[in-house]
Amino acid sequence: MDDRYGADVLATGWKGHGMRELPRVAASRDLVVEVADDGFCGAVVGASGGMVELEDRRGRRRLFPLGAGFLIDGKLVVLGPPAPAAAPTGPKRTASGSFATADSRARVARASRILVEGRHDAELVEKVWGDDLREEGVVVEYLQGIDLLDAALDEEPPSADRRYGVLVDHLVPGSKESRISDAIARGRHGRHVLIVGHPWIDVWQCVTPRAVGIERWPEVPRGIEFKVGVCRALGWPARDQADIARAWQRILASVKTYRDLEPAFLGRVEELIDFVTVDSAR
Repeated sequence: MDDRYGADVLATGWKGHGMRELPRVAASRDLVVEVADDGFCGAVVGASGGMVELEDRRGRRRLFPLGAGFLIDGKLVVLGPPAPAAAPTGPKRTASGSFATADSRARVARASRILVEGRHDAELVEKVWGDDLREEGVVVEYLQGIDLLDAALDEEPPSADRRYGVLVDHLVPGSKESRISDAIARGRHGRHVLIVGHPWIDVWQCVTPRAVGIERWPEVPRGIEFKVGVCRALGWPARDQADIARAWQRILASVKTYRDLEPAFLGRVEELIDFVTVDSAR
């Protein structure tokens, strides 16, 4: 007699009985997939942290969780992490684009320093130039604001053997930052201090919009704190400092190499590194 109810329903795996297993596909770059739920179709431009980023033909980018729910040529698939890249056989480059030496080791820290105005600035410099700075023995220190620079220089005066390179946000003619910078450059410490900066309000804007997956950085009206205004304009949470911190981590994670930074920022950091390592050629 045939058993109309089939096998034991309490047996292991009974829930998956009769269900076909979907093919698994690695989220390799430029693979074109469609999101089954909402029809968004785009090419893979990146995948990390359990998420995949897709870019459609209009240049719009969106993030989706890896896993089931994707279509390739109209067929359901499970999208998985990209396959590990083969180890490069040629010389390795650092995130800043320079060649890494095979036996690079951190050098004993120099007396010279690079000072940056914000914690986010310091994290961005570390991510792209960290390997180079450790090899050169250059320490990046956090300066709470350029208003405090003169006092900091008085406390530990610069000299020919202790140079200070300073990176400033929004260093444009007529700004408070430019007036303070000019006064220090003309003052008693100016000979051994180099102050440079980028033209944007905040270091967030030093990351290219393309890297973040947006068309451009929003314009924030006066009276609204810049980071809060950016998050609101982009539809990101901005209820408290924790939301702002998560937004910055999202931006920082989008930076893979120097190509993800604006040239005006790149040039200034390279200028500072050259200034504080001037004795390396001796």
